Amino acid sequence: MLLLLAVTVASLSAQTSQVLYYMNLPQRTNLNPALQPSGRVYVGLPVISDFSIRVDNNFIGLSDLFSGGVISDSTFTLLQPGEDLDRFIAGLGDKNSIEPHVGIQLFGLAFTVGRDLRISFDITERADANIVFPGDLLRLGFEGGDAFIGRDIDLSSLRADATYYHEIGFGASKNITDRLRIGARVKLLSGVAAAYFKNNNLTLTVNDDMTQTINADFAFKLSAPVSFRTDEDGIIHGLDVDDEQLNSAHNVMSYLLGFSNPGLGIDLGAEYRFNDMFAVSASLNDLGFIKWKRDISEATANTSIEMNGLTLQDVYDEDVTFEELINWAGDSLQNSIDVVDDPMAFTTCLSPSLTAGASFTPVKFFTAGVLSQTRFVGKQVHEAFTLSGNINFGNTFSATIAYTLANRRYDNLGFGLAVRGGFFQFFALVDNIPLRYTEVTSGEDSFRMPENLYTIHARLGVNMVFGNRADEKILPPM
Repeated sequence: MLLLLAVTVASLSAQTSQVLYYMNLPQRTNLNPALQPSGRVYVGLPVISDFSIRVDNNFIGLSDLFSGGVISDSTFTLLQPGEDLDRFIAGLGDKNSIEPHVGIQLFGLAFTVGRDLRISFDITERADANIVFPGDLLRLGFEGGDAFIGRDIDLSSLRADATYYHEIGFGASKNITDRLRIGARVKLLSGVAAAYFKNNNLTLTVNDDMTQTINADFAFKLSAPVSFRTDEDGIIHGLDVDDEQLNSAHNVMSYLLGFSNPGLGIDLGAEYRFNDMFAVSASLNDLGFIKWKRDISEATANTSIEMNGLTLQDVYDEDVTFEELINWAGDSLQNSIDVVDDPMAFTTCLSPSLTAGASFTPVKFFTAGVLSQTRFVGKQVHEAFTLSGNINFGNTFSATIAYTLANRRYDNLGFGLAVRGGFFQFFALVDNIPLRYTEVTSGEDSFRMPENLYTIHARLGVNMVFGNRADEKILPPM
């Protein structure tokens, strides 16, 4: 159920964009706080100045869900053995992840003091999630246990967490020499809600009779106005919402704005220009944490769990219904999980990233860029490599075409555009433009849908920019 929900979110929607890095936009400092646009003053208005949405998904696309271009129960590919399912299973990696992220800027301000000291301030709402499925767990679920009999399947990479928090950033950048600029941003974080699955140890053994034994040591932690609902035997049967904290607009706002889950983050960056044509830059972003103290609930398991061994193959063979499969699996888990009476506070970390770039500017208006970004999400490492061509005509027009290798995909073509009229600057960026579409039928309706859509990075907004001059240089003359 979790997989299907995550796939739906990933297929329909989409913090920072690779396309953004070499564009003349104030938002580029989110990737490297040392970078400076050519303007002197920037003001970002609530919501409209910067809305970003990103879904990183490295294993499943829309074309994997439905076969033959028809959406119906009978064409759900992942429940039908055959060539399509075999191809999907063959493409699975050791760690298969889906990571949706959303950022909405409530306010932004940046201005230049003197010749080169850039000061910035921003307030942003962020929601992040990360779900990781071990490859063998998915293969077991789709193919059955024949190939795993007697084997211990390592599920230590299984991961699921989600956080919603406020971010208040204070940044500065300045030229240290005529060639080197450094920058930093300190971020005060305030957590609103979190769900965190702590996987201490998890292995699964397929027995000779095809049943499964799970040796589990994990905890599921919540920070939210909810609590686990249990019966007289202590068996969990769902969640109860604390209505008293959410029964009025005043209480909701008090809960959202309360600084009960504090956190801290930092971004560091540098840019070095050899001359007017060659430059290199690097940054380390999102080093930080949030300590969750408010409304803590926790459920733990440290035991062996016996499963009946049913898989999606049994659903396809009509031996059981999908609902029965889920209910039986849920009952086995519920009977093995205990609710902690006095849960302790817990800490979640941000997902840090290391970015390095090099650029070549043969003429004033064109820059060729190379960019590498490595993100560390729990035990996973995500690498993205981007080649881009960038046109910047002063502050009036900026455009980028980029090609990115990321998430085990090699067909990510991105595009960015920024146009300024007066002191308003409109921009829109996307890191993955679908190039192949297929006709899809649902009942009597038909529409075109991207054939291979795995990852979406999109960002758009309207900036207010003042004091821009076309002859202003990013760094002073050598």
